[in-house]
Amino acid sequence: MTTFPLLTVLLPFAAAFAGLLLSRWPHKRPEKHPTGTSTPGTQPNTRAAWMAILPTAASAILATWLAWDRGLAYFTATTTSPPPTGQTYGSIVTGGIPISLTLQADDLSAILGVLVTLVALAVQVYSVGYLRGDPRYPSYSAFISLFTSAMLLVVYAGDLLVLYVGWEIMGLCSYLLIGHWWEDRDNSRAAIKAFLVTRLGDVGFLFGIFVLGMAADSFRIADVLAKVSEMSPATLVTATMLLLAGVAGKSAQVPLHTWLPDAMAGPTPISALIHAATMVAAGIFIVARLFPAFLGAQPTLDVLAVMAALGMLGAALAALAQDDLKRVLAYSTVSQLAYMAGGLAAGSDTAAIFHLVTHGAFKALLFLCAGVVIHHVGSNLMTQMGGLRRELPVTFVTMTIGFAALMGIPPASGFFSKDGLLLAMDEALSTGGLTDAAAFLLYGCALATVAVTGAYATRAWLRTFFGEARVVALPEPEPGTAHVVDVREAPRTMLVPVVLLAAPALLLGFVGEPHLDLGVAAISVVLALLGAGAVYAFWRLDPVADPARLLGPLRAPCERAFYVDELYATLFVRPVLALGRLVVRTDDVVVDGAVRGSGRSARGLSGVLRLAQNGNVQLYVSGLLAGVLLIVIGAVVFA
Repeated sequence: MTTFPLLTVLLPFAAAFAGLLLSRWPHKRPEKHPTGTSTPGTQPNTRAAWMAILPTAASAILATWLAWDRGLAYFTATTTSPPPTGQTYGSIVTGGIPISLTLQADDLSAILGVLVTLVALAVQVYSVGYLRGDPRYPSYSAFISLFTSAMLLVVYAGDLLVLYVGWEIMGLCSYLLIGHWWEDRDNSRAAIKAFLVTRLGDVGFLFGIFVLGMAADSFRIADVLAKVSEMSPATLVTATMLLLAGVAGKSAQVPLHTWLPDAMAGPTPISALIHAATMVAAGIFIVARLFPAFLGAQPTLDVLAVMAALGMLGAALAALAQDDLKRVLAYSTVSQLAYMAGGLAAGSDTAAIFHLVTHGAFKALLFLCAGVVIHHVGSNLMTQMGGLRRELPVTFVTMTIGFAALMGIPPASGFFSKDGLLLAMDEALSTGGLTDAAAFLLYGCALATVAVTGAYATRAWLRTFFGEARVVALPEPEPGTAHVVDVREAPRTMLVPVVLLAAPALLLGFVGEPHLDLGVAAISVVLALLGAGAVYAFWRLDPVADPARLLGPLRAPCERAFYVDELYATLFVRPVLALGRLVVRTDDVVVDGAVRGSGRSARGLSGVLRLAQNGNVQLYVSGLLAGVLLIVIGAVVFA
């Protein structure tokens, strides 16, 4: 069993290698049946699907076995935690602190490993139907496998620099998958934006690793955590602040959150993978993995609390005004991740990870259900949806479960995990883990966000499944856009993952030992129902109009996400572009001008010399005689 973490990481990596190099081999035409259809198994997409799904399924089995062996000790305070499972496969000598090639599964990584592999498996199966006929499906499925392997490397790494390798590979995979349909300029721009914004945070993250490693004289995570008590407060604050930059980038937290809504340009299954189990989960996981270091840095926790407070409420208000269903869910992810960050700032890593797990289940469910809806309608916009509960009954039931979990309505999983976070924030007001201002701001924004979450979830649910049907028959779109199908449900490869994910989204809250505070739970449910009731009342007044009108004059700022993108464009993008144009102009006028000027000078001088070298013999003889004459005269005069 000590090799299970290694095998869990290597199986998806091998799938990525095979999918990229072997899925189109041998290069031959598919055999035809008398009916004209291709023989199954000979098409590259079919081979690529099997190459991706089988190793991911095997990896999921190994990850589940590891978690089962550990008995969910992370969520059970009374259970003695067994020692980590895994081993070291050597070290890399660097001339300074060596890099330990260690892969291991402790309580935290075992739980996250199950989440990553199961969501990745659901996405791989779902993508078979969603991207049926896509000519780049083999590379797409291979990149999902590589994405999965990279996240598993982050989860199971026992060394910070080994973890950083998986951290950066995820950034590359997100760029490749968000820009899968790169023919559309918006898609390629979204991929570039995600890559650049997350890289900006990763600069600080890498230096944070260096600070911790130098202070502990080791990059092994166990050694670093053992030396935390010996580190000075200045060292811990510096290291954790730098790490927080990477966390904000990967987990799309304020102020580096702007890439995530634009990342919806990629295929919907990729959105499910990014939002539920890989990129955005990595930042929260890192804080929980190095939680003792963060607990020793009080200013960092205050900063994290303020970031979380602004992010959870601001993103929830932005979600309430969006018309694009996927962008509603994207801003919802920013808000829910801010909940987790708030729980970590309040001092409860267990509650944050519990919500990370339940959120992974119901957010993957919501995105895959949204994919079915988009697959059916041929549009992301809710203005073109409505009345779909009759045409998509399975999707309606499963997405209702997902929205209930998102709102925190019992007995859905989100009710239990969100209650744990709110309880931790409530206790932070009295325990003094945060400064009073930060604790008050965090808890107040969390309660307000509960109501807004109920409002935007209800709005999306009503506009998608109720009211008058607004589906119009659309022609088959160009490659690279969502397929339009008939009035039946989506293919089984899309429906089966959706149905299976509905079970954990509904029941996962009962895993472990949920600790409910009846007062906090009652307040949470009442606030969620108040938000939902307000939206329902506005919708009943005019089912055709958008209930977002209840925002009044705030609707436009919320729809534009409070103009953060425009602010960044003014402060950073436009000055950088202006500087770039200045550099180009300087290079063209000064540098290239000097080169071109020297060329023109040489040509002008050569023109003068050419007058004497014109091939006229008489001119040459005359010049020679004139020269001799001048020499003779000079000799006579000066002799």
